[in-house]
Amino acid sequence: MKEERFGAVHIYCGGGKGKTTCGMGLCLRAAGAGRRVLIYQFMKDNASSERQILKTIPGITLLDGFQEEKFSFQMTEEEKAQRRAYYGKKLQEVFTMAGTSYDLLFLDEVVYTVREGLLQEKLLLDCLDKKPEELEVVMTGQDPDEELLRRADYVTKMQKIRHPYDRGLCARKGIEY
Repeated sequence: MKEERFGAVHIYCGGGKGKTTCGMGLCLRAAGAGRRVLIYQFMKDNASSERQILKTIPGITLLDGFQEEKFSFQMTEEEKAQRRAYYGKKLQEVFTMAGTSYDLLFLDEVVYTVREGLLQEKLLLDCLDKKPEELEVVMTGQDPDEELLRRADYVTKMQKIRHPYDRGLCARKGIEY
């Protein structure tokens, strides 16, 4: 059996519910084991219910994003340009901050942000290639491309079979956000 070591790259992707939930669960597990965790959520405001409890857990640092966020298809071209500049800078800041101060970095919806053209994939790949060897990185979002998948040690695809949204039901606080 090989010795335990940190430093793997995880991707939780697909069209099903559960990507963020899975990533947050891994953050809780790592913090419970005494690991230092840094979380940044792309394309989400600061209103998700899990944020309230995560802020109180020792070992977890939760960075704030935009106060109000919307889906990319709802954004004006000016808002998209603003996000591209902001997210590019934020990604570099988060990786620098993670450096040697954290054991696990969770980049929620970073894959979606790349897919929507609001973050350059090359920048994300460069950050992954230069990350400290022992830094565990967890990423979520839909449809990662092959270059990103090649960087991952774990890839889990969530597949939607049925979802209440298909019947016109809105997201529910405490379940979907």
